[in-house]
Amino acid sequence: MAHSKAQFGYRRHADQDRIDGDMAAYPVVVVGAGPVGLSLAIDLAQRGQGVVLLDDADRIGEGSRAICFSKRSLEFWDRLGIGQRMVDKGVVWSVGKIFHGASQLYQFNLLPEQGHKRPAFINLQQFYAEAYLVDRVGELGAIDLRWRNKVIGLEQRNDHAVLTVDTPDGPYRIRANYVVACDGARSSLRQMVGAEFAGQVFEDQFLIADVRMSAEFPTERWFWFDPPFHAGRSALLHKQPEDIWRIDLQLNRFADPAVEKQPENVRPRIARMLGHDKFDFEWISLYKFQCRRMERFSHGRVFFAGDAAHQVSPFGARGANSGLEDAENLAWKLDRVLRKRSPEALLESYHVERSAAADENIRESTRSTDFMAPNSHQESRLRKAVLSLAKETEFGKRMVNAGRLSVPSVYDSGLSTADGETWRGGPRPGASMCDAPLAAPSGDAAYLTDAFIQAGTRFTLLEFSNGAAVDPPDDVGVIRIGGDDGFSDPAGLVGARYDAEPGTAYLLRPDGYVAARFRHPTRAALDAALARATGHN
Repeated sequence: MAHSKAQFGYRRHADQDRIDGDMAAYPVVVVGAGPVGLSLAIDLAQRGQGVVLLDDADRIGEGSRAICFSKRSLEFWDRLGIGQRMVDKGVVWSVGKIFHGASQLYQFNLLPEQGHKRPAFINLQQFYAEAYLVDRVGELGAIDLRWRNKVIGLEQRNDHAVLTVDTPDGPYRIRANYVVACDGARSSLRQMVGAEFAGQVFEDQFLIADVRMSAEFPTERWFWFDPPFHAGRSALLHKQPEDIWRIDLQLNRFADPAVEKQPENVRPRIARMLGHDKFDFEWISLYKFQCRRMERFSHGRVFFAGDAAHQVSPFGARGANSGLEDAENLAWKLDRVLRKRSPEALLESYHVERSAAADENIRESTRSTDFMAPNSHQESRLRKAVLSLAKETEFGKRMVNAGRLSVPSVYDSGLSTADGETWRGGPRPGASMCDAPLAAPSGDAAYLTDAFIQAGTRFTLLEFSNGAAVDPPDDVGVIRIGGDDGFSDPAGLVGARYDAEPGTAYLLRPDGYVAARFRHPTRAALDAALARATGHN
């Protein structure tokens, strides 16, 4: 029933022949080769850091698991050189429909405006995403990916950590300046540092089935409350590549998982939903929601990212996408500290920014879950009232919660410089940069996110020309809009989306977030904002 997955052989490494007093040392060891660990390793390698990536398996995971990747994740993957491959394979969508019973309540469009390089979301089975990331790792000599290498011990020292790694040939030890644990919800490194994983487990169970069929359904996200084919519960239908459809069905909290997962028991449920039984199963799983997080995302020289640090329900596509935001947030900070261009204090901002983002995701995820699977008679009555209001009123529609979909975090941290002038719009300090179409000096069409990559995915000044540009430090990239040698803004969308006037400038961080913005920047103001954003304040 499962796809045939790429399998990777164990290879003995020279590090295993070294004696303890002469163990190999690396700047960063990443544990866990899922989408988050792979992406983090690629980002670090592209910045010139040597990375060892350890995974205790020898194959890419079974089933679809994460399938829904956001525009923000695709823009990150563009910076890693694999965004186009993901989009080419994935199913692009932006429209969702919400049904109550047999009738449609309303529909929404997540990306109603034009002029963005990437779509709101793509659906792509996680094993494809991982396979493409592994291919990219193979192109980068700075990453040493070791399969069937399981971390079984961790010792923290003053200026490094020592990992004990088990293999088919027995254990060996390596040193790392920093360790990043991307080893999933059952993280063994989390246990090794003795950290709690506190939060809420929801009792309702959900059945996930990936089915193969030829169907004429549009490429949209369809969610039902109390559908005629699954009375009293909720259901979700989503298209994936290669005629695979993801179906989620809410089950009774007392249902027996072993019984419910049997294909002969799942088939009649899906047949009722689809109105036919011309389909084959690719993957069946049962899960309960969990909304949990570590209190601290850093423990000494060990950082936690993705499901190892936080868990949310799958509705809203916040799991993998927030893990990828963890990766892009941490990579540039580790790179600066390892190069001694920023103090270690910069790394504290990873915990500050990403734990606040996890809180927001858990809040949204918990609200969605409470609405989809009411815990009490009172919550059920509220949901019933909201669903009937939604048929008639706009505000009722806004109260319906079928999984508020992932949006980029907005950071409130000491790295941002507060606005000192009046702004009517544009991304504020701590917000993610917004894409828009440009024309290169050659006349070729481009996007702002492309220009950011060309500028070196480093601190970059986006400036709107007025003939009196500030001269930034040598290590700051520049994207100039207007002037003889700058990009032009043929549709006027860059200026509109950034509330730009002649002379306006935005300082972008290496992860594409806004560090500061100015109506009329001076070198002194730019230097102060840079010092703050690089952890020197």
